Amino acid sequence: MEQLKYRSVFDIIGPIMVGPSSSHTAGAARIGKIVRSIFGEKPDTVDILLYESFAKTYRGHGTDIALVGGLLGMDPDDARLADSLKLAYEEDIEVLFVPKKEKAEHPNMVKMILTKGDHTLSVTGISIGGGNIQISELNGFKISLTLGTPTYVIVHQDVPGMIAKVTNLLSDAAINIGTMTVTRESVGDKAIMIIEVDQRNDQLAQQIKVLPHVFSAAYFD
Repeated sequence: MEQLKYRSVFDIIGPIMVGPSSSHTAGAARIGKIVRSIFGEKPDTVDILLYESFAKTYRGHGTDIALVGGLLGMDPDDARLADSLKLAYEEDIEVLFVPKKEKAEHPNMVKMILTKGDHTLSVTGISIGGGNIQISELNGFKISLTLGTPTYVIVHQDVPGMIAKVTNLLSDAAINIGTMTVTRESVGDKAIMIIEVDQRNDQLAQQIKVLPHVFSAAYFD
């Protein structure tokens, strides 16, 4: 008989959270928090495009407050989550919810577009259940990011030497690269590195962030 393997008890009973549904609250809050980390600063405006199940029930299931709470840096069990819309307003973040009628790749899908001045970020996230999420699009690039291993996401200008500068920092910190995905909008435009590594290090992102031509650098564990 095949044995089921769980990393922790939370894989069985689900995450600690505020709200009725792990997909609609815990997963949504995690998507929001990751999007804010990738953006790297407080946005002025956030357009939140909701699809299928998210579009139909985002108010009743608390998806709206969870997404915004995540954008404010809150975890799914944060007691302030219920006040996230008010807190975003007080921080002068303009939020627009747009329920979409077209079909999506998953019933719990959201696209978030953050802007601050000329800095814009588009991220599509999927809540796959039990508080687990996937990132399927970043600035128009199709990606598959589950964040199950230590991962760096770096948005930078497409100029020569960027990959070498980042990988040299990783090498100096004795961090081994497991997988690496590099893509760009066009020659000389914005590019993205997604690097999965074998060792945990939540300090290196700060060093990467100050490299010339880097727009944002986020670390997820």
